[in-house]
Amino acid sequence: MRWQGKSRRKCSGGRLHRHRKKRAYEAGRPPADTTIGETRRRKIVARGGSVKMRLLRCEFANVTDLKSGTTKEAKIISVKKNLANPFFARRNITTKGAVIETELGDAVVTNRPGQDGIVNAKLI
Repeated sequence: MRWQGKSRRKCSGGRLHRHRKKRAYEAGRPPADTTIGETRRRKIVARGGSVKMRLLRCEFANVTDLKSGTTKEAKIISVKKNLANPFFARRNITTKGAVIETELGDAVVTNRPGQDGIVNAKLI
């Protein structure tokens, strides 16, 4: 688990003294880093007992053609560009806003694969 609470240090570098211990709600999880490959999902139990499907690897994307209004399942070939991090494109990591190359053409990912368990995209 990754702790996402406040730092122990001030911006000047001085130490801050804790007035309480760490809380469970301040803990986070490592990112999914969805890559291209045979589809693999993991079920995550979130706060309140709700369930998130974490997509670890993905082979296909639901690609929508806005001109014709049709949606088809297309095989993902590679990640061309990822504005979240330039190194994600090199590692073929898919996030929201990433430009992916599919059988139908280039498409932009419109959802969050690490939280939704699926890749939805629209053609450019």
